[in-house]
Parts: sequence; C-alpha cells; structure tokens
Amino acid sequence: MTYVVVESCIRCKLTDCVEVCPVDCFHEGPNFLVIDPEECIDCSLCEPECPVNAIYSEDELPEEQQHFLELNAELSELWPVITEMKEPPVDSDDWLDVPDKLQYLER
Repeated sequence: MTYVVVESCIRCKLTDCVEVCPVDCFHEGPNFLVIDPEECIDCSLCEPECPVNAIYSEDELPEEQQHFLELNAELSELWPVITEMKEPPVDSDDWLDVPDKLQYLER
C-alpha cells in the first residue's frame, strides 16, 4: 500500500510532510508534491503532518480523488526527490480552500 497526495496540495505545496518521511519518497513539481508508490513504506508519518489534509492512504482515498493514485506514480518518475522542507509558494494561503484545482497542476 502507498500514500497518495491529492488535489488540495496543488498550488499550496506545503512541505511539512517531506521532513518526516524516512524513505524520501516525495517528489517535487512546480506547484505540487507527489509520493512515489514504489518507495513509500506505508509508515503513515506524512499524513498528519499535512496542513491541508492532502495525503491519504491508498485504502482511504476518496472516490473523486482516485485518479491521483496514477498521477502520483506517473509524476514521481519525472520529478526530482525532495528531502527537506522548503518555504511555501508566496501565494499558497490564497489557494488553501480553493476546490477543483487539477486544472492548475503544472507538469
């Protein structure tokens, strides 16, 4: 099983979760983070660290967010690993409660 980063991370890209990951399974894109399902060890440490509740276990992934399982796998092969917490984007607070953000995902 793996953990999955979902839509609420888009344009927020808060990296609190990265700090606690023991296996460096997070990858960073321009405005989103993903989890490499091949590296994730299902430790669950990242989930409570996410301030925007953007991380779910694969088993608890909401139906409307299921496509993010495949998207995390795909993008983790393209984006570099991130291992340290970074400053969030300057406008991240503006995006915290915005719904339907998939259209804003930058690859």
